[in-house]
Amino acid sequence: MALVWFANLGGRALQHPDEGRYAEIAREMTVTGNWITPRLDGIKYFEKPPLQYWLTAATFEAFGLGEGSARLSTAAAGFLTVLAIGATGAVIATPSAGLLAAAVLAGSVWHFGIAHILTLDAMLSLWLAVALCAFLLAQHDALARRARMGWMLAAWVATALGVLTKGVVAIAIPACTLVVYSLATRDFGPWKRLHVGKGVVLLLAITAPWFLLVSLRNPEFPRFFFIHEHVERFLTTEHHRAGPWWYFLPMVVVGLLPWTGVFFARLRAAWRDDAVGGRPFAWPRFCLAWAAFVLVFFSVSGSKLPSYILPMFPALALVLGLQLTVMPGRLLAWLAVALAASTLGLWAVALAGYPQLASRLADTRTPHALYVALGPWVELGLGIAAAGYVVSAFLLWRDRDAGRGLGAALHGSDTASRPLASAPRTLAVAVIAIATMLAMQAFFQGSDVFRATRSAADLVATLEKRADPPYDPNAAFYQVRMYDQTLPFYLRRTTTVVAWRDELGPGIDVEPSLAIASVEAWASRWRELRQGYALMSPQTWKALDSEGLPMTVVARDSRRVLVERTGASSRQ
Repeated sequence: MALVWFANLGGRALQHPDEGRYAEIAREMTVTGNWITPRLDGIKYFEKPPLQYWLTAATFEAFGLGEGSARLSTAAAGFLTVLAIGATGAVIATPSAGLLAAAVLAGSVWHFGIAHILTLDAMLSLWLAVALCAFLLAQHDALARRARMGWMLAAWVATALGVLTKGVVAIAIPACTLVVYSLATRDFGPWKRLHVGKGVVLLLAITAPWFLLVSLRNPEFPRFFFIHEHVERFLTTEHHRAGPWWYFLPMVVVGLLPWTGVFFARLRAAWRDDAVGGRPFAWPRFCLAWAAFVLVFFSVSGSKLPSYILPMFPALALVLGLQLTVMPGRLLAWLAVALAASTLGLWAVALAGYPQLASRLADTRTPHALYVALGPWVELGLGIAAAGYVVSAFLLWRDRDAGRGLGAALHGSDTASRPLASAPRTLAVAVIAIATMLAMQAFFQGSDVFRATRSAADLVATLEKRADPPYDPNAAFYQVRMYDQTLPFYLRRTTTVVAWRDELGPGIDVEPSLAIASVEAWASRWRELRQGYALMSPQTWKALDSEGLPMTVVARDSRRVLVERTGASSRQ
């Protein structure tokens, strides 16, 4: 499973915006040696805390700059989350439940997918999952009192690392989940085991040093980070990421695939399993409350992105691991047959109708040819998934009489003596998970076709191969009325933005000399250059070319035009 998980991290170009942004911030840390004040394209960038940047920068130091090392910390975070969920499930439920929970999480579309894209969400999800797991172990009566206290303090440490990854949301999710769980179940026992005094000391000891240092060096930081990035992001639509209240519901359905059917079929039973192991603390209910709070919390927020709900999936995987162990074999077999049949149908539709779909998806910014190139990878991924699901359905159908009566056995006090899921069931779940992972790898490799418009890798490669005149890595480089997040990373240097603010705006306000406010001011500077480069949209290029601005086109695509200034009024 680890081999499939980490395969091909460096086999595709970084894509705009997130991957370029977070790789570039880490690259600049390694170049400047300033690990306190994050900068993006040389401009102060305070939207998020630095832990993800530090870890990515460390991989650059260890393995060099590259796509694989850029994504390594994120992929490792996703894989460690799988291990944490599996180990915890084995202790609080059964060894089988832990094994199946790990398989569920590893083979979930959302968890696998986001862990293989360079964003901050997989790292946040890791620390929240560790905090969740440690909290659940701290409530486990089979452990010694000292061990339970140790696990509770570990939960505080993990929460602190979550704060250093993405801010106070790492405190809000576990704290509010505990409130929701206690109100829903009238179980206030966990509050007695929080060790709040020691926990707060640990949390502050881990988080406060960076927050104090960055605030002392950058007086504008506290207001921007705590008010603009937390209060205003949640309460307003200023970040232009609004969506309807149901925005995340389809993502939950898709993100849980291929386990969505099992989840909805067993949701009621999962809530009823309220005292696993004969204890008053209902960890399945706590996990469901966790997932529900994450979903509701981000649904009411004024800022929405698909990756925000990722922290709900580890909690659901724990619940599903238990349910896959105890659910009747006949029900599971029928769900597997439905999964295999629907995937086969989707594969057949892709084989027959993908060209028509590609024609509908194409537009002026993403040409038809790119979707055509993606087609074989989509068909391959669906074919792999369908084959794996058919094999699993066959295994589960032959084993359809297994699983009855296991639920009652779970309430014994000796975890080690509880029965394991049958070998065919375990194998079938593992096959489903691995087939999904392989399918996702095919989809990811296929998505590299969009590098033609979503990455600067090929533009920079074309520029560096230029012979007449040769590329000058020290010449000025501008981005005019646009900002391609991947360009500085592939150039291995910063650029100067022209007439562009967006997320760079707050940093530009503090250090306005790092940007050029207007195209007119830039054009005057451009005319005086002996050699220089600029990236702009086709619309901007057309307007400037019509005004007679001296530019030589080096490369272009449907979204961008890369031009050069060589001191002569050559126009193309």
